[in-house]
Amino acid sequence: MAYSIQTVAKKTGLAISTLRFYDKAGLLPFVARDSSGYRAFTDGDLALLHTIVCLKNTGMKIADIRRYIELVMAGPTTAKDRQALLAAHREVVVAKQQEIARSLAEIDYKLQMYASPDAEAKVAQEWALASADKEKNGLPNPFTA
Repeated sequence: MAYSIQTVAKKTGLAISTLRFYDKAGLLPFVARDSSGYRAFTDGDLALLHTIVCLKNTGMKIADIRRYIELVMAGPTTAKDRQALLAAHREVVVAKQQEIARSLAEIDYKLQMYASPDAEAKVAQEWALASADKEKNGLPNPFTA
């Protein structure tokens, strides 16, 4: 079955302009055109588009996604190259995930601090420490009025 760009936009949640951008960026060379010149997406195209969106959502650069698609288009002999590309990207994603987990832990710590019965005292202590550090280093102190 062939899908129009409008149908694909609805199915994927992507804007039509995004799909056109992906096409112009060389990410959709597998999408055929019908006799009128309109893009005609297949179920297989939607599966590849799903992978493209996954890679984009995890921060892969357009050039690297294009390279991945080129490897897909080159056929099954490129499986090892695809694996290497995705393994390297996975390492980046895991590192980012760990960074986000550390940041989330800091946010949770602050939320617990602000929710504690002695929140004002803890905030005052934090404020005093920041203020003293500025004065100690001879910097302007935005913490004092």
